[in-house]
Amino acid sequence: MQPFGKPRILIIGCGDIGLRVAKQLVRHYKVFALTSQASRFAELRAVGATPLLGNLDEPNSLWRLSAIAETVIHLAPPQNMGRLDQRTRNLIRILSQRSNQVRRLIYVSTTGVYGNHSGAQVCETTPVHPESERAWRRVNAERALRLWAPAHGASLTILRVPGIYAQDRLPLERIEAKTPALIPEEDAYSNHIHSEDLARLVCAAVYYGKPQRVINACDGGETKMGDYFDQVADAFALARPPRLPAQELQALVSPMLWSFMRESRRVMNTRLGELKTALRYPSVAVFLKTISKNP
Repeated sequence: MQPFGKPRILIIGCGDIGLRVAKQLVRHYKVFALTSQASRFAELRAVGATPLLGNLDEPNSLWRLSAIAETVIHLAPPQNMGRLDQRTRNLIRILSQRSNQVRRLIYVSTTGVYGNHSGAQVCETTPVHPESERAWRRVNAERALRLWAPAHGASLTILRVPGIYAQDRLPLERIEAKTPALIPEEDAYSNHIHSEDLARLVCAAVYYGKPQRVINACDGGETKMGDYFDQVADAFALARPPRLPAQELQALVSPMLWSFMRESRRVMNTRLGELKTALRYPSVAVFLKTISKNP
């Protein structure tokens, strides 16, 4: 590590959230961004990041990462199959090559690790109960990192994230396609965070994250999924989605979509204050008022 100049941060998985994070951090950090596509170099450089070519599925391509930065932000999702997150395992194997090199690691996980709680509240101390391979991979990544961090002198912050939304991440195609939602009495609670707020929370974790800590990075709202679709439809002057009982709806939607729709939990953000960052959009409704097409 260079004794002079800006401290270094490495972002793993620099998609939408990673780009937003990089834009905020380049003022105070030398930001490196791992990408598996050389075609993205110009996009990464445009936000002030230095691109590194490598693929988490190909460990031999990751050699540059072992001594590049003291802080790592891990945003990359697991691979699409299995219960183990091999990508995270490949990453920490490389980071372990330089003992105590990484001082801080922020991992962006998912509230899906809690599983279905039939509408009950969950918080950071609620035991994980994954009910899909997708959630199992996240649990596996969390556990691997929680073992690795203290053994290597690193401070680990895990941010569990619900549904991310933004102006370009709203379910407009679903609403326009008139895909049904569940009837209110069978509907599931959904949880949300605006993409800009999530990026700000990730940055805040760099400064304020406590060691070996889990934080639910959500707005704490308690909106049912169908009501969320109705809010978006109203904001864009679209017809609200029809409602169907669970038995009928399951037969119409994909297994992937159904896996999201059948899990109901109200995620509490009890520890969010530790990051000392107020949300710009404390609810979906607040955000939709800023873009509503209805008078």
